[in-house]
Amino acid sequence: MTVDRDLVQALAAVVGRDHVLTEPEQLYVYSFDGTIERAMPRCVVLPGDARETAEAVRVCRRFGVPVTPRGAGTGLSGGAVPAGSAVVVSTARMNRILAIDPVDRVAVVQPGVTNLAVSEAAAPYGLFYAPDPSSQRACTVGGNIAENAGGPHCLALGVTTNHVLGVEVVTAAGDTVWLGGRCDEAPGFDLRGAFIGSEGTLGIVTAAVLRLLPRPPSVVTILAAFPDVASASQAVAAIIGAGVVPAALEMMDRNAIRAVEAALACGYPPDAGAVLLAEVEGSEATTDDLAARIEERCRAYGALELRRAADPRERELLWRGRKGAIGALGNLAPNYYILDGVVPRSKLPEAMRRVEEVAAAHGLTVANVFHAGDGNLHPCLVFDEREPGTHERVLQAGAEIIKACIELGGALTGEHGVGLEKREFFRWVFSDIDIENMARLRAVFGNDGSFNPCKALPTGTGCGEMAHRPFALARAGSDAYI
Repeated sequence: MTVDRDLVQALAAVVGRDHVLTEPEQLYVYSFDGTIERAMPRCVVLPGDARETAEAVRVCRRFGVPVTPRGAGTGLSGGAVPAGSAVVVSTARMNRILAIDPVDRVAVVQPGVTNLAVSEAAAPYGLFYAPDPSSQRACTVGGNIAENAGGPHCLALGVTTNHVLGVEVVTAAGDTVWLGGRCDEAPGFDLRGAFIGSEGTLGIVTAAVLRLLPRPPSVVTILAAFPDVASASQAVAAIIGAGVVPAALEMMDRNAIRAVEAALACGYPPDAGAVLLAEVEGSEATTDDLAARIEERCRAYGALELRRAADPRERELLWRGRKGAIGALGNLAPNYYILDGVVPRSKLPEAMRRVEEVAAAHGLTVANVFHAGDGNLHPCLVFDEREPGTHERVLQAGAEIIKACIELGGALTGEHGVGLEKREFFRWVFSDIDIENMARLRAVFGNDGSFNPCKALPTGTGCGEMAHRPFALARAGSDAYI
């Protein structure tokens, strides 16, 4: 790719030449995220504050080149992949915690602060930040806001949008505005809520006000082992149906357990067909009662083993396995493709059966690691991309699994976003009128189609080369509205 020298000089005048990357080996690092999508950027610019971000966006508009915002690049839908030879605007340099206010219980941070760093900074005040993606050691607040990230502990407390009070945003037009603020409620339309989860198509976060919560006095973590995924899924439905909503309720199947134990040795029963991790928080009396009720339901559905973490170290070890499960899949195969669909909790047994059937039909191994409490599935298809035809089989199987989630009354995505990955599946859920109305919001923020192009909606010009699976769409079915 030929880099426009005038564009680079204009961006360098804003952020300094050291903060504009143009060498091929530098650009390659920004050509992918956590998916199997790839596209080389035109160049990469790293602004240091909101003013530089706004000026960089205006430079790109003046030169007529697309922009792709990027946080830590840990996303799992292709949202940070620079389609259309875009300029990547990275928020990595904006990585300061500006304030921790224990009275108002808020943190004010720049977008490049890692998720975990917020809770670490708040810990001396007895506070924490609730959303906790499995990549929380690496993923950043700006990306979490763009994707409305969730995490294992969001079942009872909610996802990112429930914990962001306000955002400073550089819009796609290059304007700097605040949406929301430091209070729970603000007059007028909830533009803050509209922005969160917009997948980098409306603007770039340059600061955020985050809600902090008091750390619970008591936490109980339960490991329940089951002979198979079906019985564990039935236990999940029974737990929620009994009115118990844990802070977290996570599941892993036999293949995931095998990979985790080989990599991390977390003490999961090696002969189990599935394990549930359930966690409850509150007063000591409350947690003991809730834990007993969860254990009762697990026994009723055939739990082989029940174990409570004896101390914080054991609790941390159990969660280390869950949060490190995706990385551990390298013990099964060199590559993986992680999916993100949602089904009603009552449909979990049927959904898991269909996932297994699809994987078997395509000769693939699947490891399941997912948020069972809210029906958010993450089937991981493990494979070796060096084997001819495997890439196509994986994409085809992925399309069929997402279609099955929709047929069971679910949704396209629970927390990873649509991005590039699922944009061609959008019409399985939404009508043309729905899509047109969503697209109109982009114009309000100044996006004429060149701000994070080819993402989230199945519209836009010049995106044909990014449609990585027209064959998968054709085979899975092209129902426009379900």
